[in-house]
Amino acid sequence: MKNFSLNHYERAFGNWLIDNQVQYIAVDEQKRAALGRSKIKSFDYLLYPHNQQIIIAEVKGRKFKGSSFAKLAGFECWVTAEDINGLTGWQGIFGPGHTAVFVFAYRIENVDVDFDGREVYDFDANRYVFFAVKLDNYRLFMTVRSPKWQTVTLPADKFRQCAVQMQELLL
Repeated sequence: MKNFSLNHYERAFGNWLIDNQVQYIAVDEQKRAALGRSKIKSFDYLLYPHNQQIIIAEVKGRKFKGSSFAKLAGFECWVTAEDINGLTGWQGIFGPGHTAVFVFAYRIENVDVDFDGREVYDFDANRYVFFAVKLDNYRLFMTVRSPKWQTVTLPADKFRQCAVQMQELLL
């Protein structure tokens, strides 16, 4: 999959979906208006897991600079208010049978990391780990990160409580 309108985090995630045989539709940045004349911020993927609800996924790329996943600490998980409003809007439009999630794609910055048994995905000379947080959980626990930049985040304990690896979400 070489779609250069996607950033490297989205391309890595798209390739992970292919490798894990998850059916999906990637929403092309340049064709997002085709989803309607809505002013709602678009999402990145529709995922079609076997015998499950369709997942509306917004991929957020972040760097992980820590050395261990043991306590799930050091994971940036901020999003914008526009991201929250966009996913909330699309979940309402698509209705029951659809679940909106943020997919946090972490590119691993350090060479020697203890992954504590979690799956690591190699793509394009980088290593990634993908965590998902359901929109409803994110909205329940989010706190303001920056009023100026209109960003929100999850406190570390809530991230640990809500974040699951993609494989767990898709099973």
